[in-house]
Amino acid sequence: MSTTAAAPLPPQANRQRKALVLFSGGQDSTACLAWALDRYAEVETLGFDYGQRHRIELDCRQTVRREIAAQFPAWGAKLGEDHVLDLSLLGQISDTALTSERAIELQANGLPNTFVPGRNLLFLTFAATLAYRRGASVLVGGMCETDFSGYPDCRDNTLKALQVALSLGLDTPMTLETPLMFITKAETWALTQRLGGPALNALIAEHTHTCYLGERGQRHDWGYGCGHCPACELRARGYQEFVAA
Repeated sequence: MSTTAAAPLPPQANRQRKALVLFSGGQDSTACLAWALDRYAEVETLGFDYGQRHRIELDCRQTVRREIAAQFPAWGAKLGEDHVLDLSLLGQISDTALTSERAIELQANGLPNTFVPGRNLLFLTFAATLAYRRGASVLVGGMCETDFSGYPDCRDNTLKALQVALSLGLDTPMTLETPLMFITKAETWALTQRLGGPALNALIAEHTHTCYLGERGQRHDWGYGCGHCPACELRARGYQEFVAA
């Protein structure tokens, strides 16, 4: 689903466009990568190194890209360059459970202390800058306000406003696509099942990384992780609902 209020382009028009996917190496961004590869003529990927506690996700990115290209040749033909930007300054000015070794808990403002203020705003601004240079007119991100931790920069209204600001600031239309915005984690598993069948879901469970603590020692049905951080709990619950449906 696009955050834009404009009428959606016909499928044949989308297939002439180039997209840049914000790709962390996690389940949601891998779902978005498959979604984009199914729709656009060419797809590049962008990751960010911001001093995240679960930095192992950066190591998973290349494995996921290789496996997608090998197992889905039609998508592999569309998969373009990968980029990683150093945003370590964000980690330096943040005081969160995602950028330092501390317990994950709710704060007085009701948000979990895994919230990194401004993260998605910065990510999408840098992504739009790169997309402009690379000739891409679509940004794809895994932001969601259905099954999520309450982060304000994951909400649809935030991204609608940012899409307008980026398009005005670059003086060129920049579409922000958020295919997971209004679906649950169970529906995300169903989406990837529709896109790539059981093989894609198996790839996601085996090779992606979503756990906030960076744990890859224990393999669950839904993938690797500590099993008790908010990201693992959301992923596990979504998988259970998906297989029970």
